[in-house]
Amino acid sequence: MAREALTLSNVNAFYGDSHILHGVGFALTEGHVLALLGRNGAGKTTCISTIVGFLTPKQGDIRLFGEAIGGLSPERISRLGIGLVPQGRRIFPSLTVRENLIVARQRERATTKPWNVERIFELFPRLQERHAQFAGTLSGGEQQMLAIGRALMGNPRVLLLDEPSEGLAPLIVAEVGRTIKRLKEEGQSIVLVEQNRQLALDVADQAVILNTGRCVFAGEASEVLNNEELIAQHLGVYHAH
Repeated sequence: MAREALTLSNVNAFYGDSHILHGVGFALTEGHVLALLGRNGAGKTTCISTIVGFLTPKQGDIRLFGEAIGGLSPERISRLGIGLVPQGRRIFPSLTVRENLIVARQRERATTKPWNVERIFELFPRLQERHAQFAGTLSGGEQQMLAIGRALMGNPRVLLLDEPSEGLAPLIVAEVGRTIKRLKEEGQSIVLVEQNRQLALDVADQAVILNTGRCVFAGEASEVLNNEELIAQHLGVYHAH
């Protein structure tokens, strides 16, 4: 029986006085990719911020493999096994590619195949070619690969990807998609926040759609793909590329 890797139940979150998340609930199955979709301002990034501990939920429950993590510090949540590839990448521009990876290394979790620099270079041969280059001189696509590599160095049990295809050329977007599929094949549980609906639904098993901070759909990704009405109603502002 597949376990639930990450579960949110009735999560309410505020920025100051603004009530952003209203009773959000969904469950990511272990080894699956869950696409978190919605228009700009739907609450996707707030949802990610609440999971990683940047924002404390006012109400509700967040669990990582059954362990309550809602309201813990970001450092603690990271150590328990939540990895984040933030929007805008946030790598260290003045460190080399290799140094960026080494700095991100956490205590190796008792996994059968822990991530290390060699495995990251195997996943992203381009980074190996550029291992001694300053990260700030990489292309956008290479920086995105490095951001994913940095998150994997913490051996996350659940990996959160916040808008990984943003600002990237279509060829590189396809590469991001292939990377996500390969990680899934290795059993990595992933939450993917993505404006590129086509990419998201192509790699996801599950989908959750947020609209003004409420869950309006939670189910199989394939159910969203051909549901024109659902797409028009909740995702209609942007178009699949």
